[in-house]
Amino acid sequence: MRPTRVVTMTGVALLIGGTLSAGPAAAAAPTPVAAPAAAAPAAAPRIDVPGALRALEKSFKGRIGAYAIDTATGKTIGYRANERFALASTVKAVAAGAVLARTTDRELTTKVVHWTAGELKPYSPETSKHVEDGMTLAELCRAAIIYSDNTAGNMLLKRIGGPRGLTRYFRTLKDPVSRLDRWETELNEWSPKEKRDTTTPAAMARDLRALTVGRALNAKDRSRLVGWLRGNTTGDARIRAGLPKTWIIGDKTGTGPTYGTANDIAVVWPAKGAAPIIMAIYTNRLAADGSADDTVVARTATLLARGLGRLP
Repeated sequence: MRPTRVVTMTGVALLIGGTLSAGPAAAAAPTPVAAPAAAAPAAAPRIDVPGALRALEKSFKGRIGAYAIDTATGKTIGYRANERFALASTVKAVAAGAVLARTTDRELTTKVVHWTAGELKPYSPETSKHVEDGMTLAELCRAAIIYSDNTAGNMLLKRIGGPRGLTRYFRTLKDPVSRLDRWETELNEWSPKEKRDTTTPAAMARDLRALTVGRALNAKDRSRLVGWLRGNTTGDARIRAGLPKTWIIGDKTGTGPTYGTANDIAVVWPAKGAAPIIMAIYTNRLAADGSADDTVVARTATLLARGLGRLP
């Protein structure tokens, strides 16, 4: 399948493959000639993002899906942006958003959720400590995003009606594509022909924009969600590794046991107070026994930032 071409927009006229020239000069007037205006700085050389990502895919022996939105300018850039990829644990960011949207402020901090030892899933570093006393909904959201706790993820899903409930929530975000069909940890079992538990980079980037800088949540809940994303402990080698250390980044990773699934979605502030960039990067190997490669995600993030003109 041919990769999606890069798309850039909006509101900026581009002159490609040509120059503008003036007409014949008029006769010189017998008045002093004004000093010429200072020349505008030369534009940064345009990078061939699709070509660079195709080369990266070839060396990676896999597939890369990416989409970025510069909320300052409205410009977007994508590659395989409308192809399906496994959600994996990136879905936990949306599940937390759904819980925030459907829970009162008081319930979020006082409603205690309990589970049994039999409901614990592999990789549950926080919920495994609280089988006896449970955790509040806010604590479960935090555990699901910051530590990618799988049992916490399932408890959030229970709160919103399970996988079908989350799919319905995707639709409220005007996302007709993303779908969740299974619980943790079965949702991570993915193959290239699988449509269950999938999204596209473009759809997920728009969802994350709605949740973090849009109006899908109220201001207080947006702040909570962004705080959890910034506190994430699992993403240092992915999008964060591909961007300057001075940039402020909140992200949620996803990793699968088959086809080397390695994903990351992020809200990126190039400077304090700057309008953020939204990124969604999804990768997988072509071989079922392939391993995840964090550096491919990091290098893709660099290319997206360069394509948006945010890096030289």
